[in-house]
Amino acid sequence: MSETIPSASEASLDAGAKASVLIEALPYLRRYAGRTFVVKYGGHAMGDTAAASFAQDVVLLKAVGINPVVVHGGGPQIGAMLGRLGVESRFVDGLRVTDEATVEIAEMVLSGAINKQIVAAIHAAGGRALGISGKDAGLVRARKVSRETRTPDYQSDSAIEQIVDLGFVGEPETVDPNVITMATASGLIPVIAPIGAGENGETFNINADTMAGAIAGAMGAARLLLLTDVAGVLDGDGKLVTELDEAKIEALRSEGVITGGMIPKLETCLAATRDGCEAAVILDGRVPHAMLLEFFTASGAGTLVRAAENG
Repeated sequence: MSETIPSASEASLDAGAKASVLIEALPYLRRYAGRTFVVKYGGHAMGDTAAASFAQDVVLLKAVGINPVVVHGGGPQIGAMLGRLGVESRFVDGLRVTDEATVEIAEMVLSGAINKQIVAAIHAAGGRALGISGKDAGLVRARKVSRETRTPDYQSDSAIEQIVDLGFVGEPETVDPNVITMATASGLIPVIAPIGAGENGETFNINADTMAGAIAGAMGAARLLLLTDVAGVLDGDGKLVTELDEAKIEALRSEGVITGGMIPKLETCLAATRDGCEAAVILDGRVPHAMLLEFFTASGAGTLVRAAENG
């Protein structure tokens, strides 16, 4: 079978298309040079094929003068390891209660296996990564998280509020990003496990979205990027909402358009922008090179969130 060789005109069109992409990216490369992007990495984006694509994108960002900071999750992997070790999990309103044995396993999985897998993928893509957790160099001081649960009281047609102790589940209390700044200045890409130390040295497992948002705010990042398993925020007709501010989020939430797990993600985005992050993006991590499409094209690829419409 003979090989089909593209004609000179076809080759010229292909080269022209590539040049157009680079020209479109140029103003964004200038705008973000030297700035920090905090990327929360998890979900289906952590699959084998998607992981290689993600690592390539992160290395490219570093190569063009942007400082990517990766914060990763790993809930399914923790659950799988707990099952392999025969440790039973207890859930309250869908939240895992993290006892002392569970938090030890969580730290082993997050700071050990997953963290080093991501570091290795970045190295394989030609980058230099440094794997750490919130414990290292006092990056994140954590405090204990409690949750309220509402139990129906059928005698009074109301609900009884109770405080649920989730064990060693924490949230960032303070962030000292000096270790990140030193790493990025040395040409390294920080890869951070969502584990923090409490005031008395105890270990807390922290939600990865929350951890990434706190770091983005503390660093005054140009962008916080939450890679998810959906295209972004969808309106009532199922179409992608490309940009939101606090007022629009409240309106869609009151209409019942924004529900479930998207609510805490948007709250994380708003908290980060209030604390100093320029803007946040909710993006489908299953799409190859979605980060590059979002950052370097005019149309973007996800839902951009700002604290205020013109903020």
